Amino acid sequence: MPIRPGVEVASLSDVGCQRENNEDALSYWEPQGDDEFDKKGRLALVADGMGGYEGGQEASRLAVETIRDVYDRDPSSDPRDALLNGFRQAHERIRQFADAHPEFHGMGTTCTALALNNFQAHFVHVGDSRLYLVRNDSISRLTRDHSYVGRLVETGVLNSDEAERHPQRHILTAALGAGLEIVADAPASPITLQTGDALVLCTDGLWGQVPEPEMLNVVNQHDSAGACAELVKIARQRGGPDNITVQILRLSSNGTPRQ
Repeated sequence: MPIRPGVEVASLSDVGCQRENNEDALSYWEPQGDDEFDKKGRLALVADGMGGYEGGQEASRLAVETIRDVYDRDPSSDPRDALLNGFRQAHERIRQFADAHPEFHGMGTTCTALALNNFQAHFVHVGDSRLYLVRNDSISRLTRDHSYVGRLVETGVLNSDEAERHPQRHILTAALGAGLEIVADAPASPITLQTGDALVLCTDGLWGQVPEPEMLNVVNQHDSAGACAELVKIARQRGGPDNITVQILRLSSNGTPRQ
């Protein structure tokens, strides 16, 4: 798909070193028409499926495709509302698919979705995939992990460094397709971005192997495509125990790629 000026986009997904198949999914989307683009902007998604060989793969695919399609068709002028609608429908589609295919009982997926329009960014998130903002020489995590260990951090039982090394850090407390009701984070106000900001969406196969300071250095030292390649390379060099997926959007005033 042609990408309009104003952002440098790259993504990469890798099976890792220990898995036989890739249960991650990602997508980048823009409307075809300029009027719709002015209204909806750009959409980026990453998802990390769970539920066995085919169940996780199917869950992440359903999530990404459903949210993208619903966001495209949703008449709402509010990106947050459109994203939430997409998450609700993805949740139901995954549950219905599992009901129709008992062998996939327990299937589900994380999902982080970013809607970017000019310099305003909305996101909706469930699970432990992450969204980071890189601005100049700083990196900040915009999402919180819906996980057992994330809950321990929020209640003060663990600090963030202990959480990154905890053996149960991948146990989720919320996912699309899991439970009767969807539990998602959706900040009411958009994030205001600046020229040069980079938004990094990734699954735990990346952030579990590459600490935030190192991620910051890689993103600042490469263009988006080069950063994706380097980050995946580092995660693989450290054993690549899980699928590895990353998508980077870097804002520019005129779409000129970073040198």
